[in-house]
Amino acid sequence: MPLFLKLVIKLFRLKHYSILLLTLLLVLVSSTLGFLLEPDTFGSWFNAFWWVMTTVATVGYGDFYPVTVPGKVLAMLLYIFGIGLLSLLIGRIIDSLAEVQRRREGGKLRFQGQDHIIVINWSKKAQLAVEELLVSDPDATVIIIDGCDKHPYDQPRVHFISGDPSSAETLKMAGIHKARSAIIFADPRIDDPSLIDGKSLLISSSIEQAAPNVHTTVEIVLEKHILNFRHVQVNDFILSHDAVSRLAVRSALKEGSIDLFTQLLSRKYGEDVFEAPVDPAWKTYGDAFHSLLRQGATLIADRSDMGINRRLEEQLPSNARLFVISDDETITKIRAERR
Repeated sequence: MPLFLKLVIKLFRLKHYSILLLTLLLVLVSSTLGFLLEPDTFGSWFNAFWWVMTTVATVGYGDFYPVTVPGKVLAMLLYIFGIGLLSLLIGRIIDSLAEVQRRREGGKLRFQGQDHIIVINWSKKAQLAVEELLVSDPDATVIIIDGCDKHPYDQPRVHFISGDPSSAETLKMAGIHKARSAIIFADPRIDDPSLIDGKSLLISSSIEQAAPNVHTTVEIVLEKHILNFRHVQVNDFILSHDAVSRLAVRSALKEGSIDLFTQLLSRKYGEDVFEAPVDPAWKTYGDAFHSLLRQGATLIADRSDMGINRRLEEQLPSNARLFVISDDETITKIRAERR
């Protein structure tokens, strides 16, 4: 009995691949022995393999079974060792899957994909941003980086990394080198606005050092700190309370206009802003404007220049990036025609 217990303890201490190898070896050797011991019973090696698998899996169809004493001894050994070893293997597989899920929920699992969007510092605003990203792009994958110890938004297309977002190792776990862009939100757990922007600046600097080609957008609490962020080549800035204040003023001064801005800010409602492909046949902004208008889209800007509709006779630049107001169906048709 002590020898048997020692054997069981050693089996439980084996690594996963060792148990898998032992199970495969047991099945293959048993199949070969079964066929050699009773070739007339099984007829082929595969039938012996089938019998061994149904035996160790405790299915036991009864279509094949040993009739000689050596064959029955082999079957009894399979009952003792084969079934136990296979059960141990299945248990290890289940434990491994559970461990992966625990690591995912705890933010300890490295992300292996690419072209994803990283959202840093979890808050209500970050949650709304994640929801908007998932609605706007059905193929988008979002990575959340935060210091909490549990996945804050458990969804199949949302991965979580727990750790310090200014740490190079944490950014590496989030796949920063292969990311499409990163959005840094102000940390709501810090009271001092200067310290909030200081943390965001540190994170921006870490991203710039690790992956300078990643497009970075930062929420800034104090406008005077914008100059500090320009030194780390942040692509876009969002003043924390600026947008809300401006929307409130628009609502007060121009009744009903707030619905227009709401539509443009969210893909969930009405129209949205899209980039339209440039037709080589267009020579001027006027050509582009009238062509797009006939298709149901309104040209509003070339990059950040929103005054082009007052210069329709102007030559269309070769590097133009045209933005229109449209719905999903219309922009999809426009893009399909340009392919």
